[in-house]
Parts: sequence; C-alpha cells; structure tokens
Amino acid sequence: MSEAGGRKLISIVVPVYNEEGNIFPLHEAVTAVFAPLADRYDHEFVFTDNHSEDRTFAELTALAARDSRVRVFRFSRNFGFQRSIYTGYIKARGDAAVQIDCDLQDPPELIVEFIRTWEAGSQIVYGVRRARKEGLVITAVRKVFYRLIDLLSEDRLPLDAGDFRLVDRRVLDVLRRITDDKPYLRGTLATLGFVQKGIPYDRAGRVRGESKFSLRDLFGLALDGILAHSTVPLRMATYTGLAVSVTTFLGIIGYVVGRIFFGASWPLGFATTTVLILLSLSLNALFLGIIGEYVGRIYQQVRRRPLTIIAESIDASGARATDATRATDATRATGATSSDAEQGTASIRPPGGAVTDATFPVPGDHHIVDVATRDR
Repeated sequence: MSEAGGRKLISIVVPVYNEEGNIFPLHEAVTAVFAPLADRYDHEFVFTDNHSEDRTFAELTALAARDSRVRVFRFSRNFGFQRSIYTGYIKARGDAAVQIDCDLQDPPELIVEFIRTWEAGSQIVYGVRRARKEGLVITAVRKVFYRLIDLLSEDRLPLDAGDFRLVDRRVLDVLRRITDDKPYLRGTLATLGFVQKGIPYDRAGRVRGESKFSLRDLFGLALDGILAHSTVPLRMATYTGLAVSVTTFLGIIGYVVGRIFFGASWPLGFATTTVLILLSLSLNALFLGIIGEYVGRIYQQVRRRPLTIIAESIDASGARATDATRATDATRATGATSSDAEQGTASIRPPGGAVTDATFPVPGDHHIVDVATRDR
C-alpha cells in the first residue's frame, strides 16, 4: 500500500519459468523506468517461479540479496502460467499491480503510460498488441484464438490484449474472492466491470531464451477461455440435437407419405446407412466430449485443491507466516470469522522437512498454500 511518505506502491508481478538469462535485464529495465518517478511512486517485484528447471531461482535469490524490494515465490511444481499470474496478484502489496513477462517483449517503458491512465481514473489498463515479431503461423493462430473466444463468449473481451496490464488495488481485492480452478484472467478481468482502457503498442521479439508457450498451450488456454466464459458449446449441442431430430422427423413423415401415396420406398444401400450411423455417433461423441469438459471443470472446482503450492519464498520482511497470520489474512480477505479461517489450516510435510502448518482453501482464500517462507 501507499508508503508513509505519501508515495504509492506499484507491484511488478513477473511469472517466470526457465528465464535465467532474463532476470537481471528485466530488473534493470523496470528499475530504470521507475527512477524518474521515485518522488511519487515506490515499487516492489513479485516473482512467481513456476518450478524452473534451470538457474532461474538461483538468479532470483542473488537478485533478492541485492534488492530488498524483490520478493520471490517458488512453486512446488509447474502449476501453469495463469495460476502463476494469479498468485502474483494475491501476493502483491501495492496500490496497483503491473504484470509483465520476463522476456522483455512487452516494453517496460509503457508502465509509465499505464500509471498515468490509472491516475486518470481507469482501474484496469491493458496493452493491446498492434504488431508482434513472431512467425506468421503463430501470429495467425493467436488472432484466430482471440476472435474465437470473443465470438463464443457471452462477455465482450478485448481483442489482441495479452496479460501485460495494470490492475488497481480494488480489483485485486475482488480477485481475492474468486476461486476458479482454471483461471483465465483476461476474461475474468474483462467481466468484472470497473473502468478499463487499452493502450496500443508494438510487441518486440525475444532477445534471450525461447518461448515456453507452445501451440498446444495456446489451444489449452483457448479452451479454458471459452469454457470459463461461455455456455455456447452446450447450446450448440442442444441446437444440433434439435435440428437432427427435426430433420429425422421430417424424413420419417416424407417416407410414410411417399410410401402410402406414391408407393415409393427408401433407396437401398449399405453406404447410405453406414454414413448416417457414423454421423450420428460422431455427433454424440463430440457433444458428450463438450459436456464432459464442463463436468470435469465442475469436478475439479468442487475438489478444492490448491491452485498453487509455494514451496520456497524469499521476502524482504524475513518473517515466516504463522497460523495466526494466515487466519487473519483469510478473515480479512473473506469477511469470515476467525474460527472460520482457523478451520482452513492443516499440516503439510515438505520433502525432507518437518511438518509445517499451512492454510487449505477457505472461501476466498484462493487455493494458495504457502508452506515455506525463506528468511534473508
């Protein structure tokens, strides 16, 4: 929150996975952006490490030793990009949070424009990609992806907007009460209301490392976006079933009329019968699959498993979260009583370590389990 001297705090949320070569360059670039703003704004870094397999966490540890504004949360495994951002938002302490990718494809200089637009009254400020230096295939797939979600969604989602955005504290507080098992933050934020504005920019190419987002990941993200914000696929199943039923009924009537009045019979042929049967089976399988996707998401949601598990963390405070602290945080986030929050605690044994008390999800606690805070 705002510093004692009246300066506002901006949290820079950075999800990382195998980005060892980009940690220090990103830190330097963002720090340079805030240098002229030091009289009005302070900033912190919130790195969420999705269990990187290279030296990313070692680089983050070294960076945190040099800069007390750096906070690091390392997950027990890779929980996915959207959950990583979500956890960063929950851990952010600022009056606003800016999410930026570690690869520097999104220009840190645009943060100044984000802040200016935020101060003018917008609660959500997002970047809109005019151009991006990627292959033609992946660029075309992304464009189709955004427009498909917008077409099928029951909510209007901004086109060509990624996750480079600023989110006001009031919006972050609302996010604390949302417990989607498969969060799709672009859609979730777009549906919350508030004053939102897009800022166009050109996205640069990668200088170091390689993208961790494959076509398969993009397809999965598209599926999450559609199923999280639309019941159109279910309605398609209903409408298609209705159309097939009507067509079948009309066909039966036509056959009966032709048989009675004209002596006509249905043309014989194994191929025709086989095609009709296969078409029927294919439609059934397709729409059962769609229904299964929705049912599967309901099943995952009611299981209330953690969205993320923080196995190791580095924080400037150097304080380890206690049961009382976690209960207080849960109470503050949800408006529940202290006893309600306390009922969300349980014991977890980290690999090779002692039993550690951790908070399991209570309503609004975001399914984030923190089992370790590492002192400086």
